[in-house]
Amino acid sequence: MAPVTVTNPLEQLTERELRAQRTSAKWRAFPSDVLPLWVAEQDSVLAEPIVRAVSDAIARSDCGYVATGRDYAEALASFAVDRWGWHLDVEHTAILPDVMIGVTEMLRLLTEPGDNVVINSPVYPPFYSFVRSMNRAIVESPLTAEHRIDLDHLSRAFAAATIGGKRAAYLLCSPHNPTGTLHTTAELEAVAALAEEYAVRVVVDEIHAPLVYPGQAFVPYLSVRGGERALTLMSASKGWNLAGLKSALAVAGPEAAADLARLPEEVGHGASHIAGIAHVAAYRDGGMWLDALIAGLDSNRRLLADLLAEHLPTVGYRVPDATYLAWLDCRALGVDDPQMTPGLVTMSVGPAAMFAERARVGLSAGTAFGSGGNGHVRLNFATSQAILTEALERMGRAVTPT
Repeated sequence: MAPVTVTNPLEQLTERELRAQRTSAKWRAFPSDVLPLWVAEQDSVLAEPIVRAVSDAIARSDCGYVATGRDYAEALASFAVDRWGWHLDVEHTAILPDVMIGVTEMLRLLTEPGDNVVINSPVYPPFYSFVRSMNRAIVESPLTAEHRIDLDHLSRAFAAATIGGKRAAYLLCSPHNPTGTLHTTAELEAVAALAEEYAVRVVVDEIHAPLVYPGQAFVPYLSVRGGERALTLMSASKGWNLAGLKSALAVAGPEAAADLARLPEEVGHGASHIAGIAHVAAYRDGGMWLDALIAGLDSNRRLLADLLAEHLPTVGYRVPDATYLAWLDCRALGVDDPQMTPGLVTMSVGPAAMFAERARVGLSAGTAFGSGGNGHVRLNFATSQAILTEALERMGRAVTPT
């Protein structure tokens, strides 16, 4: 029997088909002549096991409330063993509506209004907006120029966040959005040691964990020495393009299980039953589709490097080890990038505004990602190579004197 193969999910829809078929934010935020490479949605077709599982549930009229979330936890646990060699404790999990709701609920368990939350900037803009909405203060600990955790600065940030015996939490993004950085075992163990030294509780957003390239390895925070007191959030939404089917899982280390047990039951009521069915299908039966996606993304991240070298040679780009997001340093282009409040997702300032206006390419403005974001843009390369090539050619023409 011939081996089963899956066609690259990113190469099955043309731009015209995407514009006709997609009604979500990615393809509706800009005018119809703008190529949208901003928000973290893929231009992929869904994995057939997910389509089948959701269609079957609809056909059965199985559209009630979510149950316990155990099926989700067991599917994730099987995936975690296969992909990362990590044995997840199903008993120390809780179903949630999505990862960012989970982040706020975990922070609510560990901190009080007025407490500090440390984050590594530049980082996913909702880290700022959600934390501020909870009346917690943000302490930034910027990444290094190589996009890695600066452990010396993190130590100082922890000291500042806990001065006077104040409680604090550390909200870690792993893999990191927007840089695509994969944190190593040594780095995470050093983080855990600092957290123990300063009595800082760790909450980790691991939503991009399935999206890791060949030759690289994702390290679950709960698997490292010292991670036992942490709480992590996981979801199939980024790996399998399920942002519109909201569901997520909180996972507690053994010494944080009592904290997770205090999560109010009603928090889980916001999770979608149909979404849970989709996410279970992704983890259980979506492996071949994910492998095909990663192969396509691997080609795209390298194509992007070639296209930048040809059309925008002064723009800085470190090929990411994970995610489908590119963090582009456009400071050499000399485009003014006004200060703005981090967390406000926008495409209307700085280089992003220039590319939207002159190139008709929609990107995310770097200033939304906090300190270190000025002069940068985030580009989503989870699209076809034809769209990616057209976008970079347009961007190159936009900065080339005529």
